[in-house]
Amino acid sequence: MTFDINVIIGQWPAIVSGAGVTIMIWILGTIAAAVIGFLMAVARRYGGIVVDKGLSTIVALLRGTPFLIQIFLVYYGGPFVGLDLDPLPAGLIGIAIYGAAYFSEIFRSGFQAVPKGHIEAGECVGLTRGQIIRRILLPEMTMLVLPPSVNMVVILMKETAVLSIITVPELTATLSAIGSQQYAFVEALSVLALFYWVLVELTGWLGNLAETKLSRFRFFNA
Repeated sequence: MTFDINVIIGQWPAIVSGAGVTIMIWILGTIAAAVIGFLMAVARRYGGIVVDKGLSTIVALLRGTPFLIQIFLVYYGGPFVGLDLDPLPAGLIGIAIYGAAYFSEIFRSGFQAVPKGHIEAGECVGLTRGQIIRRILLPEMTMLVLPPSVNMVVILMKETAVLSIITVPELTATLSAIGSQQYAFVEALSVLALFYWVLVELTGWLGNLAETKLSRFRFFNA
């Protein structure tokens, strides 16, 4: 048995298509997760104790169960509540919901790290709640939440591989099929590992670049 990467490269149209689906799900799912997570963090901060307790329970459930189980429930359990989804939208929803629970905790911690005096100062000059969020909380917490947010983005990227279980035509499913057809499992998995490694390194580099660019806006407690 020899390692023949040409067997895999010969299937490049299918590989490119699978990689495109993976990247699309990753980017759209991550954006949705970040937006939902941010709204959840704001709701927990300003929505009162009932909203806070309710959302904290949801977050605990989502963080305490494996993503594989969650995606099964979304895809196979959806029809029981009138939600009959195709694999691709089910995968997007699953990534968004799973990531939102973690992003909400990241943003909530960022909010809590902003000095209370800065918020009180904004209230004293007549800023509304929305203005305080936009002009004080968001700018000051950005540097604090950037490193854990980049780490979460990487985690969501890797979790896209799980979507092959519900037949989403992303790269893992594509290369697994090619490996089975060509009897080239090692070659297929090597290409898959290289793909994710490149994405992880690129994401880390972009995260470091953003942190460097934003460092000039770092706030210090005085």
